[in-house]
Amino acid sequence: MLFPLYIGVETVEKSLKKAGKGTLSFANRPNICTFFVFPVQFAPFHRLYKSAISNLSIPLPHSGLLVFPLAKSVKVMTAKLTLLAPARNLDTAKAAIQAGADAVYIGPPAFGARQAAGNSIEDIAALVRYARPYGVQILVTLNTLLKDSEMPLAVRMAWQLYEAGVEALIIQDLRLLGEHLPPVRLHASTQCDNRTPEQVVRLQRLGFRRAVLARELSINEIRAIRQATLRDNPDNPIELEAFVHGALCVSYSGRCFMSERLMNRSANRGECAQMCRMAYDLLDSQGNEIRDDNGRPVHQQYVLSLKDLDRSAYLGELIDAGVTTFKIEGRLKNADYVTNVVAYYRQKIDCLEGRPQPVRYTYAFTPDPARTFHRSQTDYFLHGRTSGMAQWQSPKSTGQPIGTYLRTEGNWLVLRLLPGIKLHTGDGIGYGNEGFLVNGVEGSRILPNRPVRLRAGEPLTRNFDKVFTDSLRSERRVPVRISLAAVTDGFRLCFSAQPSPVEECIQVSKQFKYPHQPADNQELAFDNQRRQLSKLGGTPYICEDTSLPDAPFFIPAGVLNDWRRQVVEQLMNAPVVTHKSNRKAVDSTIISALQKETSDAPLMTCRYCILYEMGHCRKINPMTSEPRYLRLANGMRLELRFDCARCEMLITK
Repeated sequence: MLFPLYIGVETVEKSLKKAGKGTLSFANRPNICTFFVFPVQFAPFHRLYKSAISNLSIPLPHSGLLVFPLAKSVKVMTAKLTLLAPARNLDTAKAAIQAGADAVYIGPPAFGARQAAGNSIEDIAALVRYARPYGVQILVTLNTLLKDSEMPLAVRMAWQLYEAGVEALIIQDLRLLGEHLPPVRLHASTQCDNRTPEQVVRLQRLGFRRAVLARELSINEIRAIRQATLRDNPDNPIELEAFVHGALCVSYSGRCFMSERLMNRSANRGECAQMCRMAYDLLDSQGNEIRDDNGRPVHQQYVLSLKDLDRSAYLGELIDAGVTTFKIEGRLKNADYVTNVVAYYRQKIDCLEGRPQPVRYTYAFTPDPARTFHRSQTDYFLHGRTSGMAQWQSPKSTGQPIGTYLRTEGNWLVLRLLPGIKLHTGDGIGYGNEGFLVNGVEGSRILPNRPVRLRAGEPLTRNFDKVFTDSLRSERRVPVRISLAAVTDGFRLCFSAQPSPVEECIQVSKQFKYPHQPADNQELAFDNQRRQLSKLGGTPYICEDTSLPDAPFFIPAGVLNDWRRQVVEQLMNAPVVTHKSNRKAVDSTIISALQKETSDAPLMTCRYCILYEMGHCRKINPMTSEPRYLRLANGMRLELRFDCARCEMLITK
């Protein structure tokens, strides 16, 4: 199903004049138009149309029917609402599809911005084939900055991926636009620094079909970007993709050079050393350690380590602002994490008002992001700047709070567990930046796998849930309608399926020659035909309905099974519509003008601010002695600068 999202208007007078029944005057130019009628309180589209109608200056009533015209100068855009999941490899991608992803993004053999997550062309082609019956699109990340010597290989790889049937390439290096690329959709990676309306409009004009937005943007900033792209191209605006879950980079994506300059490992080439997950001392201008409001020195704490993003409570707001793709971060995560988080967002999206649910999902677990890798959560800047965005105590998975430590009895730890918490042998328990495994459980007593020193009342978390992880199984089945009809000289068997809510129905059929022999026992013949035709185990499908001839004929079970197998194979191999691009190569001089100079850029440019995180924004509650340096354990110092006019924190050498 298509979700109507926006109505862009090329030229619309503020006062619309009727020029007769069924016509309107647009800029003094009569156009034949169609009246579009829908109930105002039709839940799934109400807020979408509310913003759309405001473009036409037509007041929106609170109930009843709203009638308004559509003419040539009013363009109705539709876009699919897509849940986009990460995949480290083929097995993880399959897990994402079974858990409910509408699309999967995966890395190629090289240039995928994750050195540890490359996949062969053959595996990606196999994934495209696996995804086809489910209506799932495969996107490939070709999103590193390329050396001149690597450009021919990258272009050749782009053609190989296109021939394998991928839906789109996600790129960062704009120089690729000047190369002879295949007619495949291009998506602008978040590494392109997509945080302003001007930047996204530029990408739109360059032929990109989707922009992956910066994680730091607020709802209002996302809305401003959508409005700008609509003004620039009301007929076919660029799609907007936003991260909704996963790890956060503390620097603007594409503007982090710390790993490259300090460790010779470029984050923009997939070699990030994750220096934002390292421990630092906070020093003042004299080199003394800064003390927090409790008088404790900020010593070897993870002051740049952000919590994980979780915007599951705000999906409706993101839709309102113009987002059509919800992206989960995590191409280095395992299949357990992907299964859990994808299932969680699948259920959230399907609970949005009125969303159709033709696909059948079966979960052996109740999705809960806190029970796989989890660094607590933040919605980041979605609703403005807030404190509590970072997790200074540990960069590791904190997991699920379980209670507190009481005392030690021999080798056993006695805990005060939170209501509903039950521990199991094999669980992982965390405290501060350390942890241990559970070797035994007796009620609220646990046996750690190593000696542990804890203070009374210390909070504990479960960062590995053995029983929950073992239950992470999901299955996706596509309902099919099966029709058997008698035709001249035989029978026609037809299968129709809708692989996902955002895909069109696929129908295949095949005619078989076979004599029309009336059945001696009609009831038995009906039961046999339904039973044999609906045997779809081992396939992506599940029978939703069968239609049989009114007067059944005798057809042996073996014949029916053979017919069913042939039509199922035809359905699984039905051609998939891929969206080709008519993009033309861009002149290299234009691309050069768009490339940002980075030689004198700060090591990091961050919207996150340590001062604000500490409760001491200069504009609200300035500190007497501010942090001016970060100091690593090896003694290396980095300078902190605060650009309050832009509300940014800069890190320099």
